[in-house]
Amino acid sequence: MDTIDIRTTQNVIIEYELAVLRERFIALLIDAIIIGILVIAFIFFLASFGLLNGDRYLSMIASVMPLVSFIFYHISMEIFSNGQSLGKKAVGIKVVRIDGQEPSLSDLLIRATFHFIDTFLCLGIIGAMMISSSSKNQRLGDMAGNTTVIKLRSSQQFRLSDILTINTLDEYEPQFPEVKNLTEKDMLLVKSTLMRYKNHPNQAHSTAINQLVKRIMTLLDIKEIPAKKIDFLKTLIKDYIVLTR
Repeated sequence: MDTIDIRTTQNVIIEYELAVLRERFIALLIDAIIIGILVIAFIFFLASFGLLNGDRYLSMIASVMPLVSFIFYHISMEIFSNGQSLGKKAVGIKVVRIDGQEPSLSDLLIRATFHFIDTFLCLGIIGAMMISSSSKNQRLGDMAGNTTVIKLRSSQQFRLSDILTINTLDEYEPQFPEVKNLTEKDMLLVKSTLMRYKNHPNQAHSTAINQLVKRIMTLLDIKEIPAKKIDFLKTLIKDYIVLTR
């Protein structure tokens, strides 16, 4: 399982599972089928109004439109759907920037334009080779746009209900009642950070723990720095489950 650590705008390091070649190919195939249907429908629409007079115009449109439509489709979908085309949505993957920022229009334009090299000129061979061999599963378009593709449904994904047995907390008294103002997504980030530190107690994950504690203290207006940061985060999870169940 290939992963990548991305530092968020809050300076918290989050580990994501990279999308593999198979998943990206399936997403690309779904997108190609959708685009093909739309292009054919558009050509028939023009033909029905007599706007395609002669084989020369039809050939010109047929040769240029698939590429133009493919690039426009990916740019527009990934801009307005948070880094996901319809194919990526179906597979459960998305485009992200490696530096943690949101992909900009120029980033998405670059990676979409590079499909001409990665996909069209070589029938996808260059793109497949780059994704399979690069350390961050990047094709040329990803490298140029400083992006990669991650999984949204990780094989290690969990829910808050999986963290603790609720029945064991019936007599538990929450210590930080203000934690109920956080979201389930926030608490999953806390749990994920704890798991990564437990599995790989290195300096990077220790720094992530410290930064996460500081961020939560700010959000919850907690003044006193906890002596045991790991226990503090575990307590927050227990409190959240009790207060929101």
